[in-house]
Amino acid sequence: MATSTNPQAGLAGTAAGAAARPVAGSGAALGRWARWLWPSLFDVILVSLPLWFFGLADGGTGLLLSDGDTGWHIRTGEWILNHHSFVWTDLFSFSKPGQPWFAWEWLSDVLLALAHRAAGLPGVTMAGMVVSALFCGALLRHMAWRGVNLFIALPLALMGFGMATVHLLARPHLVTMLLMAVSVWMVQADLRQPRRWIWLLVPLAALWTNLHGGWLALISILGLTAAGRAVEVWLGKADWGSVKRYAVLTAACFAASLLNPYGWRLHQHTAEYLAADWIKDVVMEFRSPEFRSENMLQYEIVLLAACAAAGLALSRKEVVGPLWVAFWAHSSLVSGRHIPLFAAVALPFLADELQRLWKNWTDGARKNSVAGIMEGLAQEAGAGLRRASAWSVIPFVLIAVGVIPIPWRHDFPAERFPVKMAGRHEALLSSSRVFTEDQWADYLIYRFSPRFKAFFDGRSDFYGEKTTREYQRIVGVGHDYEQLLDKYGFEVVLARPNWALATLLKQSPGWEIVEDDKKAVLFRRVGPRKGNS
Repeated sequence: MATSTNPQAGLAGTAAGAAARPVAGSGAALGRWARWLWPSLFDVILVSLPLWFFGLADGGTGLLLSDGDTGWHIRTGEWILNHHSFVWTDLFSFSKPGQPWFAWEWLSDVLLALAHRAAGLPGVTMAGMVVSALFCGALLRHMAWRGVNLFIALPLALMGFGMATVHLLARPHLVTMLLMAVSVWMVQADLRQPRRWIWLLVPLAALWTNLHGGWLALISILGLTAAGRAVEVWLGKADWGSVKRYAVLTAACFAASLLNPYGWRLHQHTAEYLAADWIKDVVMEFRSPEFRSENMLQYEIVLLAACAAAGLALSRKEVVGPLWVAFWAHSSLVSGRHIPLFAAVALPFLADELQRLWKNWTDGARKNSVAGIMEGLAQEAGAGLRRASAWSVIPFVLIAVGVIPIPWRHDFPAERFPVKMAGRHEALLSSSRVFTEDQWADYLIYRFSPRFKAFFDGRSDFYGEKTTREYQRIVGVGHDYEQLLDKYGFEVVLARPNWALATLLKQSPGWEIVEDDKKAVLFRRVGPRKGNS
């Protein structure tokens, strides 16, 4: 990645200067304020991508609302708004009622609840769409700021968006994706030319800690920067002042993270949670990625190319960028949820190397040659990538007020959740002890809270290993599944038709089928329990 000694700085500096000048053609005659009303190429990309991917396809819910955790996040935020208090104990379970709970994403929960109050699930979907668009826009503008041309920056930004679809869900981690992209840009700008505004990362760390647990990504970036600069000092590429600068900044941001309702106990809880091996076994998004889809092909291409680019940077004695790439490449291979964060780090770095290759290809080329024509087109389009106008915002406002119609869904996707079953059996599901999968429990919390209480939902850090293993043994009909059904006094089971549990309960005289709609099977206990709850 670029540092103050990077020869690419001159190229990017020229690009930054071009961004400050009026754009060519009709835009140049509009004047300073009128330019904000003249759409740019960046506006078109920023608006069209999320509209096509989310809005026009299926109302956005096909992906953004495909995870049930969104449900309990909304209800947590509503509880905070209603009670004017932080959450200290569990709100949603009967298996661990009143136990201490770290609602570490409380501020994001409040924002989701406000969006839900304003417009229901379409409001939550709209918020997710906007943050996703800003993530892609931050990647694109960062690359343009570095002097990368359209023919490199746009494909890489689209690949970054495609890679991020593995985790584009209307949940608090979307904020971490956006803040990661912004933070990487800020650090890169400071490496090139130190400025006082880099210290804005300190209050940002405090804000980030209350929005999502991904604030640790910022600490890792700053710590790796300090370590990389220390190596560059030894290589004669940096001075000890920059090492001290980033070491102090890392410590200050970590100290700022203590400004949360739980103080240092949140850090202790986070460390214990991340160090637990059982989490990686039972939580799908913590597992390594499977290379079986188009977005994973994009990730694989970027992964290999970024590693090659890191080797080229090391040959020039640049260490910070390769350290970032190596750390986040490893993190993304260990856990698929880190792929969007890897994209935020790797794509601008890779773009620099590709721009160097482009420059070698086009330098000295005749204007009527292929290289010359392509360079001319890139120069003309460059200003449009480095400028934003009101049209980056106006279409989203028009969508929000209903001028641009979007086929919003007003409930979670019925193809993934028992939406119709819940509607037909509200009284039974909302007043009974129900065993169901964690995703469906999340949805029932959203649908019936506070009446519905879950045995196990998406908050694996709260339930811990013991309850999680018991949940797994019931789903997998382990040797003691009947005893566990009795132990917790389950009166209702809502199962998937292909579960072995559903097959066994159909044959059990102690359970009867209330309804089987081929997407879910609802059972009710009719026989006596062996034990009490």
